[in-house]
Amino acid sequence: MPAKSVNDIVALCKRRGFIFTGSEIYGGMGGTYDYGPYGVELMRNIRNAWWNAMIYSRNDIEGMDASVITNRLMWKYSGHEGSFSDPLVECKKCGARMRQDKMKDPTKCDNCGSTDITEPRAYQLMMGLSIGAMANGEINAYLRPETATTTYVNFKNVLDSKPHKLPFGIAQIGKSFRNEISPRGFVFRMREFEQAEMQYFVNPAEDEKYFEYWKKMRLAWWVDTMGIRSEKLRFKPHEKLAHYAKAAVDIEYDFPDGFDELEGVHNRQDFDLGSHTKGQDEFKLAAHVMENKDSTTKLAYSDAQTGETFIPYVIETAMGVNRAMLAVMLEAYEDEDLGDGKTRTVLKLKPWLAPVKAAVIPLVRNIPEIVDLSNKIVEDLRRLGIGKIELENSGNIGKNYRRHDEIGTPVCITVDHQTLEDGTVTLRYRDSMEQIRINKDDVVKSVLDIVNQK
Repeated sequence: MPAKSVNDIVALCKRRGFIFTGSEIYGGMGGTYDYGPYGVELMRNIRNAWWNAMIYSRNDIEGMDASVITNRLMWKYSGHEGSFSDPLVECKKCGARMRQDKMKDPTKCDNCGSTDITEPRAYQLMMGLSIGAMANGEINAYLRPETATTTYVNFKNVLDSKPHKLPFGIAQIGKSFRNEISPRGFVFRMREFEQAEMQYFVNPAEDEKYFEYWKKMRLAWWVDTMGIRSEKLRFKPHEKLAHYAKAAVDIEYDFPDGFDELEGVHNRQDFDLGSHTKGQDEFKLAAHVMENKDSTTKLAYSDAQTGETFIPYVIETAMGVNRAMLAVMLEAYEDEDLGDGKTRTVLKLKPWLAPVKAAVIPLVRNIPEIVDLSNKIVEDLRRLGIGKIELENSGNIGKNYRRHDEIGTPVCITVDHQTLEDGTVTLRYRDSMEQIRINKDDVVKSVLDIVNQK
């Protein structure tokens, strides 16, 4: 049986050390979470899978990592400072504050039902900073609300240092910050979150082709690499396009409460490079941009074959890593009926996503020969560099198996008395619970085969 609600995942995350409430011992901090021993491994594996697909498997995309503290002018010309806000209303009776566009009924308070609510006002979502000794408390910088804009302003830096012909991309993974009015859905919408975004720069004449190309590529990644069933995914075109967009679509996942966004694919035209470029009048921009008198650089591309210089269009793919982790856990989660009143909870994660790749379990912990041999197998597996390998020396084999089922470990290796007699160990597979005996010298190859299986 799959997860009935997100609460099943919340309970598992707390119990097994995936995710904790931020600042929990002081009552928590809304919209913030801390990642425990297994959560940090799962997040790392998701990042690595995305980075491998975007960077290591291709010749046309470069990576970068920009500062999270950013110049205020960057967000002025991107349009965020003037328009990156939500409509906020306040109930005059109970004092609750709500996003008007998320209320059940825009005329009634979600908390107490009163109709005595204020008119909506713009609520700034960016987190402002006062940087430097002379700032006097005034906002002169921002924590970035996205990674994309910090990519655009580095377009020329990357192109000059690592020349590419169009099309080519720049990818980033990193923290972003938004002053959300009402964080919700566990790690679905937070104030501090992690994004994986790729900006693909194309000739304006080829934008539609590459928009369709990246839709196909990203959907396939969710299915093949993340293990999401195709029937749980769908494309949802934006009903109302942002002023800069030519086309936009969300890849949505069927969460327990219904379909919601996992990743966006957007045709942003020449808005972003055009907004931050010097000498805007020299280019025939399709998008409407704010006049920029502060930029010091022309963010343009010169075609060596045609001699034409122009502002490229941008096809963007934008994924929330935290949200991806939630979807992956929901998809992998199962409560299984084993019969005779017995059940088990298991995360059937793809092996390369599993927080622990293998666990080695000495059947008894007070026999030095068994413990020493278990440690030797652990050392051999760790030398592979495939991820976290755990030694379980609690002595309760059943509890150890159940714990590793819950955290998604694809295979456990048990060392017992028979190992001392004939050199064989027990391989126990997570999904089938099948147990087989193999020679201890074959453990490394067997684990590698499991972790690398498609």
